Amino acid sequence: MHIEKIKNKIVSREGAARKIKEWQDRGDKIVFTNGCFDIVHRGHVEYLSRAADFGQHLVIGLNTDDSVSRLKGPDRPIVDEESRAILLAALQFVDMVIYFDEDTPYELIKTIQPDILVKGSDYNVEDIVGYDIVTGLGGKVETIDFVEGFSTSNIIEKIKKSD
Repeated sequence: MHIEKIKNKIVSREGAARKIKEWQDRGDKIVFTNGCFDIVHRGHVEYLSRAADFGQHLVIGLNTDDSVSRLKGPDRPIVDEESRAILLAALQFVDMVIYFDEDTPYELIKTIQPDILVKGSDYNVEDIVGYDIVTGLGGKVETIDFVEGFSTSNIIEKIKKSD
């Protein structure tokens, strides 16, 4: 039964847009972030929990396996998209996970129209994909510092060294 609750958080774009509109009609703020989230680790959890603090609902755009491979190379992702989505949806502060197959979440952001867009502080706010959409709708774009020493690349490097 718990696994069904988790899987129900993984939704289509159309289902997401409907639910998000319901939430916004109630006055709730929708926070959106996106990423590959390959090998979910402490850094991801802390980043996502801080993102969730910006509003009432946290929505994650998750790169599909094909999208991750195009962005990160043919050996990625390490963890398949369904497993990554289930791990993210299992987090109590995550309300929704939506796959996107494009290289950026621009079209997804255009469809769901979140109130707050969040990315890591390694981005300039104006350069964040979807900045124009969210700010054009009166929303905000926020950045969060990463947790030092935690990254999927570091984990992969450690594994390679131990082989």
